[in-house]
Amino acid sequence: MSAAATGALALLPQLAAQLLPLLDAALRVCTPVLLAGLGALIAQRAGVVNLGIEGMMLASALAGVVGSAYSGSAWAGLLAAVACGALLGLLLAGAVHLLRADLILSGVALNLAAAAGTTMALFLLTGDKGISTSLASQVLPKIDLPLIDAIPVLSVLLSGRHVLTYAAFGAVPLVALLLRRSRYGLRLRAVGHDPHAAAIAGIGVMRVQCIALALSGGFAGLAGAYLSMGYVSWFAANMTAGRGYMAIAAEVMGRGTALGTCVSAMLLGVAESAAVQLQGAGLPSELLQTIPYVVPVAALCLYARRARRLARAAGIYPTESLES
Repeated sequence: MSAAATGALALLPQLAAQLLPLLDAALRVCTPVLLAGLGALIAQRAGVVNLGIEGMMLASALAGVVGSAYSGSAWAGLLAAVACGALLGLLLAGAVHLLRADLILSGVALNLAAAAGTTMALFLLTGDKGISTSLASQVLPKIDLPLIDAIPVLSVLLSGRHVLTYAAFGAVPLVALLLRRSRYGLRLRAVGHDPHAAAIAGIGVMRVQCIALALSGGFAGLAGAYLSMGYVSWFAANMTAGRGYMAIAAEVMGRGTALGTCVSAMLLGVAESAAVQLQGAGLPSELLQTIPYVVPVAALCLYARRARRLARAAGIYPTESLES
C-alpha cells in the first residue's frame, strides 16, 4: 500500500469524528423542515401554495405544549398540535374557497396572526410573553433501536432518535405512495395540473384542495410539536424562526417529489448545523446565521440556471434578448 493511501486511511477516524457530530445535529435540525416540507408538497401538488405553513407550525407548537401541560400526556399534546395544524389548514381553505380571498395574502395573514396570537395566548396562560417554562409541559420520547444500538457509527446516527424524527423519514415513502399510487393522489395531481379539466372529469376540486390543505396543516402540526416537545421542551415566541419558509424552499428544491424534499431538508439541516459549529471559529455569528437561508437561494438559482440551459438546448427558451 502506498504512503498516500496509508495517510488517507489514517485520516478516516479524524474525518469521521468531525462528520458524525455534524450529521447527528443535522438529523435533529432537519426533522421539522422535512415534516413541514412534506406538508408543503401535498398542498403544492394539489395546486395550492401553503404559504401559511410557518404560522401553522408556530400555533401547533403552542397547542402541543398547552395540550400536554393540561392533560399530563405528551401524546395528547401531539394530538392537539396535529389538530391545530389541520384546523388552520381548513381555515386557509375556507378563506380561499368560501370567501374568495387571495391564497398568497391569506397565507401571509395567517403567519402574522399566528405570530401575534401565540404571543397573546402565551401571556394569558402564563403571564409571560416570551417562554412557557411555567407550564408543566411533557416531552415526546426518544426510541432506542435494539440491533442498531450495538453498531458504533450507526448507533450515533440512527438509534436514540426522537419519535418524530423516525416518523418524518418514515413518512417520505408513505407520501410518495399517496401521491403516486392512491386514488386520492391521482385526483390530487389532476387538480394540481389542471383544475378546470379535473372539474369537467367530475373531480371535486374544492374537496380535494381542502383535504390537501388539512393534510398539509397536519404535517405542519407534527413539525410544530417537534419544535416544542422534542427539539426543546418549551414554547417560545416566534420559535419557528423561518423554518416554515425553509420547508417551502425544500419542497421547491426537491422538484415536487417526496424523496427530493427529504434530500433537500437534509441539505438545509447540514447547512444550519455547520453554521452552529462554525461559530467557534471566530466568524461573526450574524454572518453564520444567514447560511441556512443562503443555501436554498443559491440552490434554487443554480436549478433555474440549469433549467434555462436545458430549455435553450431544446429550443424552447428564446435565446434572443428582449432588446433584439
